[in-house]
Amino acid sequence: MTTAAPPTRRDIAYRGFHLPGDTTSGSGDGVRAGGRGLTLDGVAERGTWTAPPVRVGFAVADVVPSWTADTPGGCWIEVDLRGWHDDAPSTDWYRLARWAADDREVRRTSLPGQRDSAARVDTDTLVVTGATVTGWQARVTLCRPADDPTGPVLRSLGAVANGPTPTDQGYELTPAASAAWGRVLDVPRYSQRLHAGQYPQFGGGGDSWCSPTCTSMVLAYWGAAPAPEHYAWVQPPGSRPVVVHAARHCYDQAYAGAGNWPFNTAYAGLHGVDAFVTRLRSLVEAESFIAAGIPLIVSAAFRADEVPGLGYDTGGHLMTLVGFTADGDPVLNDPYAPDDDAVRRTVPRRGFEAVWQRGSGGVAYVLRPPSVPLPPPPEQANW
Repeated sequence: MTTAAPPTRRDIAYRGFHLPGDTTSGSGDGVRAGGRGLTLDGVAERGTWTAPPVRVGFAVADVVPSWTADTPGGCWIEVDLRGWHDDAPSTDWYRLARWAADDREVRRTSLPGQRDSAARVDTDTLVVTGATVTGWQARVTLCRPADDPTGPVLRSLGAVANGPTPTDQGYELTPAASAAWGRVLDVPRYSQRLHAGQYPQFGGGGDSWCSPTCTSMVLAYWGAAPAPEHYAWVQPPGSRPVVVHAARHCYDQAYAGAGNWPFNTAYAGLHGVDAFVTRLRSLVEAESFIAAGIPLIVSAAFRADEVPGLGYDTGGHLMTLVGFTADGDPVLNDPYAPDDDAVRRTVPRRGFEAVWQRGSGGVAYVLRPPSVPLPPPPEQANW
């Protein structure tokens, strides 16, 4: 009897910098390390911190950055990436974001249209097209108006590098039981569709708000939801005004939607949690988070009923993975439901894993209080 060879491991690597502790390995101009993170120095109106090159040891197909920061008043930050190979840059710099927590003075936006023979920007992702890239480097510019006495604070910055998808990538046919099997986290259930037609200027209204709805669920799970005075402007308040608040503050002007991955984790970071975007190779890796009590927000794409229980078409949809059945099937809070009661869904493991990996390359938002430890990472660390 012959057995099939195991699938090739997919190369994924995440590296994060928590500031100010990690600033010693980077370089700055016009910035200083403060008690809460990296701040502007003295009267400077712009200051830049450049992270050290991060070498991942494999050919990189794309890189997704994420960050947490505070931007009072009319302040903002700009996040740039470039590819790296051996001991030198292998691409130019590309700007991935002009980001501010508020939208009254600064237009929070990705910057489309950046493309050359080496790479291109696809909303929140730097996609390598022609260069040899085996690492990445990030640069963040902190900006404030001349009359602002405080300025922005950069608290964390990271990025996940993704290798080419192996042609023989597969999934475990008979997964082994884990501590996550039979555990379902008590994440509240929020329906995005209850907000259909509300505030359409933020990406079309609730039917498009899967990502901020999931982010709101997980913040509520951690007891970190924004206080009611922050969303008192939502009128009429509707069923859950905190979701409208999240949609507004995750909204990307250029993308014209609230589904920009790092804009959602940056929004979460405003509410006292550590938050970043990564990619996971399989549900086995996701199980370690559930076992540690950490729900995940995951992105998938599928056709109606391709996965039993998910009876609609989507080119990209965010759901919250809240646990597993005793047999290892994923338990989801799917916001694309007619009401809160219908949000909880159990789906077949193998089919869901396939549409998650195929649809987004295993994208996951990780949100948790700093006091809650992450599970031990694999040898090739992707968190």
